[in-house]
Amino acid sequence: MKSFRLTKMLLLTLTVLFPLCFYLIFQVAPTERIMGDVQRIFYLHIALAISAYLGFGVLFVSSIIYLIKKNPYWDCLASSAGEVGLLFATLVLITGSFWARPVWNVWWTWDPRLVSMLILWFIYVGYFMVRKAVSEKSRRARYSAIVGIIGFLDVPVVRLATKWWRSIHPRLDRQEGGLDPLMVKVMLVTLFTFIVFASIVIFIRFRISWAEERVNTIFNEMEVSHG
Repeated sequence: MKSFRLTKMLLLTLTVLFPLCFYLIFQVAPTERIMGDVQRIFYLHIALAISAYLGFGVLFVSSIIYLIKKNPYWDCLASSAGEVGLLFATLVLITGSFWARPVWNVWWTWDPRLVSMLILWFIYVGYFMVRKAVSEKSRRARYSAIVGIIGFLDVPVVRLATKWWRSIHPRLDRQEGGLDPLMVKVMLVTLFTFIVFASIVIFIRFRISWAEERVNTIFNEMEVSHG
């Protein structure tokens, strides 16, 4: 009951935060002098990327706990977080293409940051392919947990790709000039909003998945008892 109230309160908070975000992005944040208005996609692009990392991070931790405890609760949480992470990762690739077209004059380029993000996307598509391919529950949970743990190793690669290899992808460190202070404030508000949103979606998806798991367990036990 407490979790329901908290979720309801956070959802109500988002009804304020989302309009505020878009107002700040399109009305308050200064226009970038080189890229112009297209740079405003950056706020959403970064927030979506962090939300994807959050989903994959929850999957990573839950998968480790599952391999230790063998409790299906953690497998449900891992798959639920993975679904949300994959959704946000897809949106990262889409918004990145929308940004790249007017700035680089192409929808896609084989830049290290883009390639490593695409590899991350394919890894977690593979995670769900494993879950579909293996029918036996414990083996499915174990195999997918291993894929999820290994896949998460690509997250720091995505993050550090622009430092490790020559890249045309923008960097936000001080060596590259950093951001206008007002841009930073808008970005932080956007990040907070999307992290809250992603957390709520993961929680709701997990509650549905866990309820389905418990119902399936009850039906299986009934079939065995009447078998």
